Amino acid sequence: MLNLPKKKSSWFFRSLGLGVIALSLGSIGVLWLGSSPLSSEQRVRVDISSGLSHQEIAELLQRQGIIRSALALRLWLQWQALWGSDRPLRSGVYEFAATQHLPQVVATLQETRDRPVELSITIPEGWSLRQMAALFEQEGLFSAEEFLAAAQRNPQRPWLPKDIPSLEGFLFPDTYQVIVGSETPESLIAKMLDRFEEVALPLYRQQNSEVSRTLSLKDWVTLASIVERESVLDRERRRIAGVFWRRWQRGIRLEADPTVEYALQIRQTVDNPLTLEQVRTPSPYNTYLNVGLPPGAIAAPGRASLEATLEPEAGDYLFFVARYDGSHIFSRTLAEHQNAIRQVEKNLNSRPRS
Repeated sequence: MLNLPKKKSSWFFRSLGLGVIALSLGSIGVLWLGSSPLSSEQRVRVDISSGLSHQEIAELLQRQGIIRSALALRLWLQWQALWGSDRPLRSGVYEFAATQHLPQVVATLQETRDRPVELSITIPEGWSLRQMAALFEQEGLFSAEEFLAAAQRNPQRPWLPKDIPSLEGFLFPDTYQVIVGSETPESLIAKMLDRFEEVALPLYRQQNSEVSRTLSLKDWVTLASIVERESVLDRERRRIAGVFWRRWQRGIRLEADPTVEYALQIRQTVDNPLTLEQVRTPSPYNTYLNVGLPPGAIAAPGRASLEATLEPEAGDYLFFVARYDGSHIFSRTLAEHQNAIRQVEKNLNSRPRS
């Protein structure tokens, strides 16, 4: 009989395939299979749409900085397939950290998506509704327009003033846990109002100060929002509140820059301060033109500004001007104030330009 070569077993081909894959992974290097290129503080959320191929998913993850090499991910999937442990990469919203290695990233994408993704969203003190709306849209929760429309509606809360133009100032700045895909503008607004009711409302109700006895809840929040936007240093917060409190009591225009910025939806900087034309632009919120408080808050005051507004610093300061380093010069008279302005302008003009 003829000695014909025996047919190679499937084990042989699988071993050959494993060797090729192992060789390929080795050529890429341990670095490419290591942790993600993100910095240790970064977390990146990625939305894997249904219908994407493994190659498209790998390239998306590489673009987002979650993995170092799309090729390494595809080779890892081939390695799994040769061992019979391959599972599909599932669509959904995922959040990755820098500490995760490529095998961990793949394992996360292969898990059954049986629970929703929860995110932590932090709203800083002094943010306006528009800034919140932009963040929520950026995080993929819902559109900015949807949130702003919901914030114009006054929910049925017995303590909430009826005459507020919007919920500006009453959505408490804090960190909130939100569920991606199921959170709505109304549900998130409810959480933020609950937080205001828990933290801010007791301050107003329990504080037996001249401010709480004189100002309505709406006016207290409005004044605190101006204090929030003007204050940078905690040590000056009560002093700034005192200036505005005395001016309001005496019928002097508050002349607060942030009210003009809010009215015009702009933000002044050191190199681009408010112009005379902007300051003279009519608006119910412009406290350079109108005596008293604006129709509503201009931002979300935090606890420190709410407390400072309830307990303003006593004294006779009626003016202050920003030094552009976070601090202010406080003055008792208009003449002192004008000298302070000239001093700030002189220092500003002499500073080195970048």
